[in-house]
Amino acid sequence: MAVAAAGMAGAWGRPVLAAGDEPAPNAISPDEALQRLMDGNARYAANAPMPKDYAAGREARVSAQHPFASILACADSRIPPEIVFDQGPGDLFVVRVAGNFVNDDLLASLEYGSAVLGVPLLMVLGHSGCGAVDATIKVIQQGAELPGHLPGLAKALEPGVQKAIDAKPANLLDAATTENVRANVARLQAATPVVAELVASGKVKVVGAVYDIATGKVSMI
Repeated sequence: MAVAAAGMAGAWGRPVLAAGDEPAPNAISPDEALQRLMDGNARYAANAPMPKDYAAGREARVSAQHPFASILACADSRIPPEIVFDQGPGDLFVVRVAGNFVNDDLLASLEYGSAVLGVPLLMVLGHSGCGAVDATIKVIQQGAELPGHLPGLAKALEPGVQKAIDAKPANLLDAATTENVRANVARLQAATPVVAELVASGKVKVVGAVYDIATGKVSMI
């Protein structure tokens, strides 16, 4: 893994150290990164975000980026991760797709974040009232037909959604949203050769969470 990561870093020109040979700003533990995220969400939910100067650091970001967390989030317009976690430019490496699922293309982006940029934390972030999950439920239970390329999206969400359906929960949409997050956390944890080996070494942690649109709060699962 060290050889593979070094090769990726060399190919993409990743600076392993920050300016002056100091450790990069994101050279923190996965647990510290998670705490930073959750502290930011608490500020957001309390409507008490930290003041931000978006021009500050702009010049430094020209030559390098040091995000401390990667977020695989839904494309839903109501869930902007930088705002939800009260972070600024360069803090988060965000990948978004309806239904927050992992395929090979999205996995490649997350591999880049972890192996090349040194991101120590990956979070799969679902959300309340997810339309993609709801549509997948209707496809499975009612045989609903979706237009265009949407059937492929529903197919990607099917494993987690079907698990929730089989459990017969009181609130199927909430349960399916949670199981979809869990299914994609498991896929990332097992994603060889890059993410799985970083997880095994303790350098990277993969976690799942759900964002409540009504309250603004993120809950770990």
